[in-house]
Amino acid sequence: MLPVFGADSAADIPDVRATARHAEALGFDSVWVGDHLATGAPTLESTITLATAAAVTERVGVGLAVFVPALRPVAWAAKQIATLQHLSGGRLTLGVGSGGPWPEEWDAAGVPYRERGRRTDAALAVLPRLIAGEPTRLDDLPGQPVVTLAPGVAPPPIWIGGSSDAALRRVATYGDGWLPSLVTRDDVAEGAARLREMAAERGRPAPAIAVGIVVALGKGASAPSKEEIARDLVEGYGFTPERAAAVPVVGTPSEAAERFMEYAAAGATHLVAGLYGTDWQRQWELLAEARELLG
Repeated sequence: MLPVFGADSAADIPDVRATARHAEALGFDSVWVGDHLATGAPTLESTITLATAAAVTERVGVGLAVFVPALRPVAWAAKQIATLQHLSGGRLTLGVGSGGPWPEEWDAAGVPYRERGRRTDAALAVLPRLIAGEPTRLDDLPGQPVVTLAPGVAPPPIWIGGSSDAALRRVATYGDGWLPSLVTRDDVAEGAARLREMAAERGRPAPAIAVGIVVALGKGASAPSKEEIARDLVEGYGFTPERAAAVPVVGTPSEAAERFMEYAAAGATHLVAGLYGTDWQRQWELLAEARELLG
């Protein structure tokens, strides 16, 4: 995850061009950002941020973890995604979610929070065709207009976030991958088994599994302890202390690599790491060491 969220001010957000180049130089497969409108904390618009990252790199993929189409008219969402896919040269992975409980975001977008699930399902049903430039009837809009967006591009892989029953249904119905965050290896194993069955029932292949993890490697002020991170998860997400303690990946690169392999054994094929600390350069270097240990 690029460090573009959670800073105290815009001046504290690291230069996106520098962070993207550094990630590519360290050998990471992709760089990611979340998608927020108005949470009360400084953050950058997601698709413009990734377009900037793509413009200054050659190889590294760009990903949204996760894009919230329910905050936008679906045709605008498709236009943003198609443009980003075009500008990045086809390097986009589109994570999609129904959004978080920040009332100010939904108020700012003029969308009732209670409608987020229905709007997300409606968007997922039409996004691939809209992105591809195919004539698409928007049944969710007055008059059910048929819309054709140009230029069309090859739709990116769609990884769907969340671990609720509704989220798993969306993955099995629409997704190429499942992208849960802040989950344990047991959660991943259980979800993978359910998704295999649900996808088979729909005649679809089992999805890829990408897990959003929180990482703080090394020691010192720039690397919070497991206890500090767990406390934030309890207070911010309502986790039980036991569950909160099982989520953070901390310690040395070799210890992190062991945790990564546990997720792989549970069915994960990708990991999207959100860094928990102030020194992103050092954290990324340690994360790159852990990645190298995976072989």
